[in-house]
Amino acid sequence: MDVLSLTVGAMLVNNIVLVQFLGICPFLGVSKRVDTAFGMGAAVMFVMILSTIATYLIQVGVLIPFGLEYLQTIIFILLIAGLVQVVETVLKKISPSLYQSLGIYLPLITTNCAILGVALLVVRSGFGLVEGVLFSLFTSAGFILAMVIFAGLRERLEFSDVPDSMKGAPISLVTAGLLALAFMGFAGIV
Repeated sequence: MDVLSLTVGAMLVNNIVLVQFLGICPFLGVSKRVDTAFGMGAAVMFVMILSTIATYLIQVGVLIPFGLEYLQTIIFILLIAGLVQVVETVLKKISPSLYQSLGIYLPLITTNCAILGVALLVVRSGFGLVEGVLFSLFTSAGFILAMVIFAGLRERLEFSDVPDSMKGAPISLVTAGLLALAFMGFAGIV
């Protein structure tokens, strides 16, 4: 698979949030402002790449050689949760300013199903380590793209004349649906 089709496929055609519906909780919950959406997206990118590397190495180095593929999901969940805790502890000690900037986002990432989804997609798609890392990079870039666009739309909606019955969650869900329909327009590219 060439890098261009992997990039377009992961970011636009098969966007992890808008097409595959993984990572909806942070998409709806943290996307009220562009800066918080971008911060969450950057934290997801960091953890997604690290977890892809770790889960791939565990899959190839431990699960496959010992015939333990059936434990894949539970091992990946534990590995991702542990990895997030280690990253949080290391960031707290090494770079307190970066730790403060990520703030609440790191613990939230532990429960983000997009991280586990990408780890499973990498293994099940038969990607090598480099392809898997590129896939997780472009998928997380698509996550950031969707989050920032949606946050920008929500910021504009605050100043729009929205009927009272549609304020808040209803208009956010309608906007998310329209954004997902817009991303479906990329379906024929790859």
